[in-house]
Amino acid sequence: MDYRLLGRTGLRVSPLCLGTMNFGMGKVGGGVQTEEADGHRIMDHGLDLGLNFFDTANVYGDGRGLTESIIGRWFAQGDRRRERTVLATKVYNSRDQWPNSGRLSALAIRRECEASLKRLQTDYIDLYQMHHVDRDTPWDEIWQAMDVLVTQGKVLYVGSSNFAGWHIVQANEAAKQRGSLGLVSEQSLYNLNARTIELEVLPACEHYGVGMIPWSPLGGGLLGGVLADREAGGRRGGQQVQDRIDGLRPQLEQWEKFCAELGHAPADVALAWLLSNPVVTAPIIGPRTVEQVDGALGALDVELDADALARLDEIFPGPGGPAPEAYAW
Repeated sequence: MDYRLLGRTGLRVSPLCLGTMNFGMGKVGGGVQTEEADGHRIMDHGLDLGLNFFDTANVYGDGRGLTESIIGRWFAQGDRRRERTVLATKVYNSRDQWPNSGRLSALAIRRECEASLKRLQTDYIDLYQMHHVDRDTPWDEIWQAMDVLVTQGKVLYVGSSNFAGWHIVQANEAAKQRGSLGLVSEQSLYNLNARTIELEVLPACEHYGVGMIPWSPLGGGLLGGVLADREAGGRRGGQQVQDRIDGLRPQLEQWEKFCAELGHAPADVALAWLLSNPVVTAPIIGPRTVEQVDGALGALDVELDADALARLDEIFPGPGGPAPEAYAW
């Protein structure tokens, strides 16, 4: 396994991040939930393969931390499961409607961190990510709360998710003034069919040494060979899925044909394209079965040369590079 540094830190993580959002959830997008025992097997198999980077959130599973609890019971089985895992979770969302529940006030950060630690049955979180920007809370308050957690040893690194480029600038400049490490990662929607972050988020990450962790790297399954799968009688999904496929059919046809010419599965090429970007640390995969974990590792054997990357840009054009050159002279 070719481990990568998380952003500008010395923390080494696997080039694929095992996402746990499906663990304990009900039916999602027509799929079947991953039961707790299956989730435990998936995580064990991930460690056996060398995947050491796991991602979750305080609201995954049932909106109240079920997925964190599943992971906590897995850690409790011992055999150095916790020690071998770089654990990332998130704070911001809450189903509790009480005024100070959720978001990023110092009170909310403290309460949610303590609750996550209890569910996860651990005394520290490797990467604590802000799940969304909180425009109502000053950065000094946010960093004061995070610094306390770091000082207490309850959090090692702080990351963000779904931030705009200027939010990353704000956050890191505020942290710098306090002498804090600041953000070391950003988790964003990023795939061949969703490249908006190339305008400002990726340049901000590159400048500050923030590692990019793409979520939805297969575009909700669209980049996973959906046309061939349907021709073979695979799962069809609902009308919304069909509408998305119909809207992208010309590109998807070119995409799947090109992947066949390369001799690789579309999902592997989609992940390899992300990994070819030096700002990207590890795309998040969301396996529902052990077999899907094995399948995702095929991406690590795909090498895309300049001609292949250029062809992918033709099929799925990006915004034209970073701002402002993408839209101005």
